[in-house]
Amino acid sequence: MSLQERIIQQFTTSTEISQNTVLRFGDLIEAAAVRLAHCLLNDGKILCCGNGGSAAEAQHFSSELLNRYERDRPGLPAIALTTDTSALTSIANDYRFAEVFAKQIRALGHPNDLLVLYTTSGNSANILSAATAAHDRDMSIIALSGRSGGRLAALLRETDIEIRVPSETTARIQEAHLLITHCFCDLIDHQLFGE
Repeated sequence: MSLQERIIQQFTTSTEISQNTVLRFGDLIEAAAVRLAHCLLNDGKILCCGNGGSAAEAQHFSSELLNRYERDRPGLPAIALTTDTSALTSIANDYRFAEVFAKQIRALGHPNDLLVLYTTSGNSANILSAATAAHDRDMSIIALSGRSGGRLAALLRETDIEIRVPSETTARIQEAHLLITHCFCDLIDHQLFGE
């Protein structure tokens, strides 16, 4: 296969997975966006986290909310739990890496808040601990996952929303997560600030 054919294959596969995701989970994307807007309208904040590329997605989402997406508007309360290196390293050093998000959630999370989890496998110990901590704080979860949903799927409650990208490939899952994140941003702005 030529390099050009490989490029076309990457784009084609990504498009197919995005289309399958919206066809299967468009209603859940809408429900999650409604839940996110409701949280913000009721003085809640959005906490988000993930590992590696998923950490970048969490930071991307929080920056779009805090600053702006496609229009000028007031900043919206969102915190990426992946950004405070002093907190992350002290928690990992003093306790264990599995607690790096959970301890922050226990300190910062309130019942009106939402936790947005980004994970391609659903099996990372720190993501599982974060979900448990959110539930301990009476927070709901919006989980963007992939593959089989991993162990996270079994931890989620009826009040939580999981959008599981139908792919086994990390890169394709993360690409769909980014598109879903941009849908969230657009739908939040539309609900809060109109056309």
